[in-house]
Amino acid sequence: MTSQATPAPGRVGDVRRRNLALVLSRLGPETVASRAEIAAATGLTKASVSSLVADLLETGLLEELGVTRGGERGRPGVGLALNPRRGALGAEVNVDYLAVGVLDLRGELRVHETVEASNHGRAPADVLAELHRLAAGVRDAAAADGIELLGGGLAVPGIVDAASGTVATAPNLAWAGVPLAGALEDLAPGAPFAAELSNEADSAALAELWYGRGRALGSYLYLSGEVGVGGGLVIGSQLFTGAGGHAGEVGHVVVDPGGRRCSCGGRGCVETVAGQEAILAAAGITGGGSTTTGRLAALTASLAAGDARAIGAVERAGEALAVAVVAAARLLDLSAVVLVGHFGILRDVLGPALDAALEDLAPGRITAVTFSDLGASAALRGAAGAAVRRALAAPHALLG
Repeated sequence: MTSQATPAPGRVGDVRRRNLALVLSRLGPETVASRAEIAAATGLTKASVSSLVADLLETGLLEELGVTRGGERGRPGVGLALNPRRGALGAEVNVDYLAVGVLDLRGELRVHETVEASNHGRAPADVLAELHRLAAGVRDAAAADGIELLGGGLAVPGIVDAASGTVATAPNLAWAGVPLAGALEDLAPGAPFAAELSNEADSAALAELWYGRGRALGSYLYLSGEVGVGGGLVIGSQLFTGAGGHAGEVGHVVVDPGGRRCSCGGRGCVETVAGQEAILAAAGITGGGSTTTGRLAALTASLAAGDARAIGAVERAGEALAVAVVAAARLLDLSAVVLVGHFGILRDVLGPALDAALEDLAPGRITAVTFSDLGASAALRGAAGAAVRRALAAPHALLG
């Protein structure tokens, strides 16, 4: 396992390292620019940019795309863009599924595989063995598509210690103190940048910022509806994690002090009303051997048929979410919320209930309620996207 902090000895000085990263910072996922345009944007000389670009082409992080209109005195210049044949692997362990995908440098999800799995209370070793089998297939598919992996990331629904690669606690998985450092090494073996562990809601919130609706918002509360309810806070286009790194646990904001016990040990948390299992149970949609996907389909069918019990369950979930959203908005001066997961699936009923409750509890306070387009891939996109950003911030490590 090679750390991204390890430079190529004797090859690149500190100033040049910073300038290599500076050049890359001017090329976003959808950006094409000439050397002259990069020089103008960075303040570097054209000769310096040409030399830096030569190194970046050697790393494989950049590719030339032909001509642009940005050449000197109107002459066309050679276009430069991030190379889609480089990418990172993102993986997610959730309560009822495993997912793995490969994201290229331009933010495109090139390969994506998801399998349903009942992971609550399952031995971590068994979960990880299945995840690694899934990852091996995804890596093979990416290689067949000509994509070279630079690193990876793993997102889980719990509180994590990223530095040690440990899941401190994940109540919905029934995991506590689970070390995953070895599992992280095996996600993208041989990649130059080490894979890292993250909270799934935080990773999804970052994916929304980098590749979704969050780009236009800048600051927002992110709510992910799964078996539990995950939350992420983005403030000023930065993930806010708090003093201990655990901010954003919106699913465990108390909305009903006299309510049901939660998996966290508390009572009346948001996820006891708005979590997937809570909504299905309140709607009368029982297991019966059905998959989660099947039960959600049954719920949407009940909603479409006008079933009062199903509608009431979803509306109560929207009202509970509103209580938590207003609390976060008041404390953190937020005015936007982004929802994903089953909240998106149920948006036709949940959305109006949420909007009405927000307006009742805090008139005019929340000005943007939006549903993500990233869907179930958001967390793995964020985990892979963080790995991509680590590589783009330290391109010198790829120079031999």
